[in-house]
Amino acid sequence: MRTSLALATLVATLGSWTSSATAQQPLAAIDWLNTPLTTSVLPETILLEPPVAGSALRPEITVTPLRTLPAPTGLVSAASTGLPTDLWRGSDPAELKRLIASVRVKDTPAMQALLFTLLLSETRAPEDDKDALLLARLDRLMALGATDPAQALAQQTDPTKTTARFKRWFDASLLTGDEDRACAVLRTAAHLAPSYAERIFCDARQGDWSTAALLLETAHTLEILPEQDLALLDRFLNPDVFEFAPPPKSPDVITPLTFRLFESIGEPLPTSNLPRAYAAADLRDLSGWKAQLEAAERLAHIGALPPNRLLGLFSERKPAASGGIWDRVSALQRFETAIKTGSDDAVAKTLLRAWEAVQASGIETGFAELFAEELARFDLTDAAAELAWRVRLLAPEYELAAMLPPSETPENLLLAAIAMGKARDDSGLSARDAAISRAFAETAKQAQVPAHLRGKIENGRLGEAILNAMVLFAQGSDGNWAALTGALSTFRLVGLEETARRSALQLLILER
Repeated sequence: MRTSLALATLVATLGSWTSSATAQQPLAAIDWLNTPLTTSVLPETILLEPPVAGSALRPEITVTPLRTLPAPTGLVSAASTGLPTDLWRGSDPAELKRLIASVRVKDTPAMQALLFTLLLSETRAPEDDKDALLLARLDRLMALGATDPAQALAQQTDPTKTTARFKRWFDASLLTGDEDRACAVLRTAAHLAPSYAERIFCDARQGDWSTAALLLETAHTLEILPEQDLALLDRFLNPDVFEFAPPPKSPDVITPLTFRLFESIGEPLPTSNLPRAYAAADLRDLSGWKAQLEAAERLAHIGALPPNRLLGLFSERKPAASGGIWDRVSALQRFETAIKTGSDDAVAKTLLRAWEAVQASGIETGFAELFAEELARFDLTDAAAELAWRVRLLAPEYELAAMLPPSETPENLLLAAIAMGKARDDSGLSARDAAISRAFAETAKQAQVPAHLRGKIENGRLGEAILNAMVLFAQGSDGNWAALTGALSTFRLVGLEETARRSALQLLILER
């Protein structure tokens, strides 16, 4: 009975399915199979095999040897500078060497900062470089007076690899007073010595006086050193013999070794008329305070000395006299004292004298970096307020200062616009000011960039393009207004917006 009932139920169910199937369309496993074929719903055709060859000839095959890329060299990581490691890719090393050696940055701190960034950033040399770029970087660092970075960069790149690298490392070490390490290397690798003079000096420094004397006697016999060098080395090795002799004459050509030998025999040479790298030697405690101050001013003017260190030297003690550098020290000390008192009147009275002092030294931006934040807290009026505002525009926080100009004169409005990266109406502006303003127009990044620089950028020769833009900026500072617009526009195009703004502000504010 139960079996018959189940069979009846099954037959009824099958019957309902059959009737339902005849009433509905067939079900599809994929919904879109029921959709009419239209071109609007078909996906794009994807070829999974290479296209058919146009002929039966064997295609051309290009063979490129695999090369190991050289390691980037530099003291500052690419992540910190924002510059790519292949900054110099595709450029001619000889052209890079010429640009690095000749680009003028003396009068614009923003250009100085950019050049130091290019020289110290971790970058790879272009192919077939053969050390030209590295040596050019080291030579320019020394020319700028940055002996410590030059020594560190040379040491990072294995100075024992070539005699040219070792010479730069040795020279920088002599001027920083850290020659013992270089001398230790030279004693085990004598072939790296530029001449017998370095070997004699290092043997004596290492305490091997007999070897130094033997080498000096050999140099005398073979006449392989200039007469002046031989006489100086004689005094260095035998001070007792020349105790009552008159001081030696200063040679026509001063080298770092010559400079150190004169210092070693108790006859230090003044550095004021020597290349800037020698000024770094006066920063040591061996020199008097006046010599340290003058050396610090000279190095800070080119951006080779941090402002904090300069201020530390200026604040070290009371001026010993009046006139010249002593007046500058006095003016800065009075201003620093006024800042500490918190008095608006005291700051207003001392600010102008302090500004005149830093103008005479050419260290305006260093002064701004040190005191801009403090100046913002004082309620100054009239000329003091105008000057304090310009000082703040020279500091890294220039955008904050631009929001509140002390007055809406045409000059102030232009400065505020440039600080915010905006252009002003050309009408009423001088030729120089109009050239600067045009570089900050909306279309300037493309329209105002010179064609030859745009081509270098498009070809990946970024470092070379930046150096050429720096050359254009120097020409623009001298009165070539089209070059000035092109340089600033190029900086903005490659992402150096802060360099463009700060260099323009410095050109407008600093009276150089």
